[in-house]
Amino acid sequence: MIDTHAHIYDEAFDPDRAEVVARARTVGVKHIILPNVDAESLPRMLALEAACPGYCHAAIGLHPTSVDAQHYREGLELVKRELERRPYIAVGEIGIDLYWDKTYYKEQIAAFRQQVEWALERALPVIIHTRDSFRETMDALAPYRGAGLRGVFHSFTGTAEQTEEILAFGGFKLGINGIATFRNSTLPAVLPHIDLRHIVLETDAPYLTPVPFRGKRNESAYVQHVCRKVAEIYGLSEAETDARTTQNACELFGLESAGKGISL
Repeated sequence: MIDTHAHIYDEAFDPDRAEVVARARTVGVKHIILPNVDAESLPRMLALEAACPGYCHAAIGLHPTSVDAQHYREGLELVKRELERRPYIAVGEIGIDLYWDKTYYKEQIAAFRQQVEWALERALPVIIHTRDSFRETMDALAPYRGAGLRGVFHSFTGTAEQTEEILAFGGFKLGINGIATFRNSTLPAVLPHIDLRHIVLETDAPYLTPVPFRGKRNESAYVQHVCRKVAEIYGLSEAETDARTTQNACELFGLESAGKGISL
């Protein structure tokens, strides 16, 4: 399994981060992708990647909830400098979030498009955050149709119609996490209509903890429960679901099938 989206550099993991990584390895997680949030999260994320070479992989981006009118250009400059300074596995977490606040909608779109363009320049995948903003996100992406853009719609919870639109755009996978295990989730009805080759697994740790641990802190080891639920939805074995979604993630992010050692 590959956890394609986890914030285990977050302060919530300070007491037991080494154990969290060890548990992920024990259950068969081969890689963990770490999306950035903003300047504050960057040092913590890079420190974790350095401690787990070949296992934890940093992405660089400015999260939409960190975009405002006064400082977002500084955030973008940081992303640009980092992309020029060293390699990153992806550009993310980027996108549009209209759930919490719509005040900086225009700035979010500007930041999103700029980071998409940097990803295209460097042939990197993007990790897209879209919350209460599907239409706005697809409209923002429209100028890049046919440009070779690729990536993942993180924490996907869309309808069948939205799925068709994303897949028709081309180049994108759908990130499925613990939401699939929730009682009121629509994913068990939507996913059977989507070829498994379009699916990657994620946790979004420390958030969106799957059943049976809902209400507790999420961690990368719990991606096994997402895998189990996806297998159930598709009527496949866990082993086949693991193998196929792992291959999808490896192809998208340019990963090897197994991670190297860790040093925490």
